[in-house]
Amino acid sequence: MQKISSKDMTGLNQFKNFTTNLAATDLMPALFMGHGSPMNGIALNEFSKSWTDIAKSIPVPQAVLVVSAHWFTKGTRITAMDFPATIHDFGGFPQALFDIQYPAPGNPILAKETAELIKGTTVTLDHDWGLDHGAWSVIKHMYPLADIPVLQLSIDYTKDAHYHYNLAKELLALRKKGVLILGSGNIIHNLRLMNWEMIQGGGFDWALEMQETFKNLILNKEHQALIHYDSLGSAAKLAIPTPEHYLPLMYTLGLQNENEQAVLFNDKAVGGSLTMTSVQIM
Repeated sequence: MQKISSKDMTGLNQFKNFTTNLAATDLMPALFMGHGSPMNGIALNEFSKSWTDIAKSIPVPQAVLVVSAHWFTKGTRITAMDFPATIHDFGGFPQALFDIQYPAPGNPILAKETAELIKGTTVTLDHDWGLDHGAWSVIKHMYPLADIPVLQLSIDYTKDAHYHYNLAKELLALRKKGVLILGSGNIIHNLRLMNWEMIQGGGFDWALEMQETFKNLILNKEHQALIHYDSLGSAAKLAIPTPEHYLPLMYTLGLQNENEQAVLFNDKAVGGSLTMTSVQIM
């Protein structure tokens, strides 16, 4: 019989204590946040106010697991360090944005538990990434004290929307243990066609058309149509020219059970070709 070292016993005890503390509760809500510009990370506006209000309206989570549009990898990875770095993954913005630090702890034990929950693929424990702006720009408004552990799960760019939707279902057990799972992207996101004269609000005709289409599909739980978004016509191709900002929505919808409803907020088009539309599953 293999002897278990004192170091291993310490790790096992920590894991047991953590999972005991994550006692089964009512399901935590699942969220999709339209994060928009990195400047929303320091701005006090209608969007960031909603993020603050949402945090006040739901139970305080044991931890937050973010699926961000800005961590696109080959294979699936999860941050597993004690203290993830604040990543400033953008350029051309004021120095004040680069000065932001969000020193929330990580949780290596939860990272390991999450990796083991997922059976459909191998999840690599990552010690190099951190929290990108898709995560911290939203979370810092929700939990400004940075006292709740935050982890990120990457998006495997080799897989389609159906794969990510199914992978999300394997994370349901975390919702039962007080973990807030948050997708961060934008349902409609075409930066090449942005009109800065419309940055305060407004969308092109095709964007407004798809905004209504996506909203109706979400509210009516027509997930298959949302998974196969590339079959929704030419306007959908303009709305989602590349999938990275759309795929986090698949994680939120994949966590919805048959008794839960979707509630929309921050439902606004900006810059002509981007929507901040966000979703709460509860």
